[in-house]
Amino acid sequence: MREFVVEADGGSRGNPGPAGYGAVVLDPVTGEALAEAAEYIGVATNNVAEYKGLIAGLREARRLDPDATVRVRMDSKLVVEQMSGRWKIKHPDMKPLAAEAARILPASRVTYEWIPRERNKHADRLANEAMDAGREGRQWEAPAARVASPLEGVPAGAASGGAASASAGGTSDSGSGSGSGGVSVAGASARTAPSAGWGSAADMGTPSTFVLLRHGETALTPEKRFSGSGGSDPVLSPAGRRQADAVAAALAARGTVQSIVTSPLRRCRETAQTVAERLGLPVTVDEGLRETDFGAWEGLTFAEVRERHPDDLDAWLASPKAAPTGGGESFATVARRVAATRERLLAAHRGRTTLLVTHVTPIKTLVRLALGAPPEALFRMELSAASLSAVAYYADGNASLRLLNDTSALR
Repeated sequence: MREFVVEADGGSRGNPGPAGYGAVVLDPVTGEALAEAAEYIGVATNNVAEYKGLIAGLREARRLDPDATVRVRMDSKLVVEQMSGRWKIKHPDMKPLAAEAARILPASRVTYEWIPRERNKHADRLANEAMDAGREGRQWEAPAARVASPLEGVPAGAASGGAASASAGGTSDSGSGSGSGGVSVAGASARTAPSAGWGSAADMGTPSTFVLLRHGETALTPEKRFSGSGGSDPVLSPAGRRQADAVAAALAARGTVQSIVTSPLRRCRETAQTVAERLGLPVTVDEGLRETDFGAWEGLTFAEVRERHPDDLDAWLASPKAAPTGGGESFATVARRVAATRERLLAAHRGRTTLLVTHVTPIKTLVRLALGAPPEALFRMELSAASLSAVAYYADGNASLRLLNDTSALR
């Protein structure tokens, strides 16, 4: 049975005043927006607009799959509590709207969750777009392509390698990093930066922390070639072995890693073993941490793929559901695999700091999911060989990005 997340919101500029609603249906694993709805509804209250947003979101979910289960997330405490049956519906304007929402899908397949306003920005934006359209005397229309092209924002001259380096394993080799700062960017709500090291106690207690290490470089890395799980499985180059040694020394100095899990591919196992020998820890191999299978693109540069498979490449850049030529994995498929691996490893290493030695796409996917960012965010991050990132997971389900692309150990 499919599962959807519906986020809905409504607003009124005056309460009552010119009002509109917005709703989005999301894939709960990849965060992909599957459907959007918004409408200017004339003069109404905030509560009426919020209920109409809920109704629109549930209808879109039913249209996608009438048998799906739905998790509704809204920043309206009133709607969430009333639809959950915990608050009585007294206002005459609310009763028919609540009844209409309840009829769309069986109550057993819909759950309601309150979220802070800052976590409901997508639906809020749609509601404001609808109100803006109404003010201009027009109806809101869904853009033909809401998701920006992954190449948008890539510096001039980088299209031949920059996009590939943002996604393909072994394609990025920049020595620049974000440093070792303690800036915390929360996926759900802001967290206090750790006072020292990784895995420090926070307001929700000791988190489960994943320190994410991209493997050292291979012979394919400087040439920015697609290197996934379906290729030649290259070993570390001499430079990659030096990088692994440097990171191992840095991790030993910090002394916070308690366990090590690695991708089964050789470049990761070699990197992990170098760190394990320095830390005196065993290494566990997990298939879920392997890199994307890039199919027929394995071993090719971005320019070579552009020349040989232009249509497939355009489709891959435009949609997380598109797979590389020749039976490779789509980003949506990888996201499901990585999310399942994350849950399994969090259960096995609860409250501990675990080093995951893996690849570009799994690391970026873990970061993206922690931030609640859309799939195209994969193309907006740079991950250098042997770089460190870190995500902390708290008992309330929130995640906090604590570090991204730190290469200070290599300097």
